[in-house]
Amino acid sequence: MGCSERQKEIRRRRKRRLQLAHLKKRLEKATASEKLEIIRKLRAITPGSETLIENWKLAEVDR
Repeated sequence: MGCSERQKEIRRRRKRRLQLAHLKKRLEKATASEKLEIIRKLRAITPGSETLIENWKLAEVDR
């Protein structure tokens, strides 16, 4: 038997949290082009990406 839908959801959330932490850590040394790539990945990873972009002060880079 496979995992329940709840377990799949929990696994996805944990992996997303790890990915976000990794991207935030990379953001400290990132150049402008790397920041654009991080923004692209954020939008692909999570539906709440626009909030994260504002909180991480990436809105001015995205323009």
